[in-house]
Amino acid sequence: MTSARDEVLARVRGALGEGAVAPPVPRAYRNSGDYAPGSPELATQLVDRLEDYRAVVVRTPDDDQSIGIAVAQALSHRGIHQVITPPGLPAEWTAQGLDVRKDTGAATPRELDTIPAVVTGSAVAVSETGTIVLDGSARCGRRAITLVPDTHVCVVATRDIVQTVPEGLRRLDPARPLTLISGPSATSDIELSRVEGVHGPRTLVVVLAG
Repeated sequence: MTSARDEVLARVRGALGEGAVAPPVPRAYRNSGDYAPGSPELATQLVDRLEDYRAVVVRTPDDDQSIGIAVAQALSHRGIHQVITPPGLPAEWTAQGLDVRKDTGAATPRELDTIPAVVTGSAVAVSETGTIVLDGSARCGRRAITLVPDTHVCVVATRDIVQTVPEGLRRLDPARPLTLISGPSATSDIELSRVEGVHGPRTLVVVLAG
């Protein structure tokens, strides 16, 4: 019995004829940007993209104490005092009066749903697309803790900002569990009604350090 797939492929082969050769795949795409990683121009571009995606961006110096103050202020402004963090997050980042739960991997999605916010670091950020990448490392944490709590506070170092996606991918280990974030979780129905918080955090706060 011939399946619909077999029939379609047979028609394609018939249309191409015998000895058809696949055209070469273009490889002349741009693989680097105009600015070096960490350039002020890239930070400005990243902020513009993130704010266009309705993320909140907070600028701060890159020392741990300043980052901790920025994180605490961003959460306090939203009435949040309890957070979960990856095991390798610097303690100073959440030392400003927060109730902190270090993730051990034991918390279930139902338990994570009772925690209002997560604070993480990041692996790299791509300014052209406004994308932040988490790689499951000790500062980024497992994927579940970054998807279930309603607010995600993500610390991005300016030195980790690159301009293009190829530059960002070269900094990452493809064998790691990568999560790409471009603004808060959102979707739209056929009538273009925007709904936030469907697939992940409703609120994304980016602490840009440096």
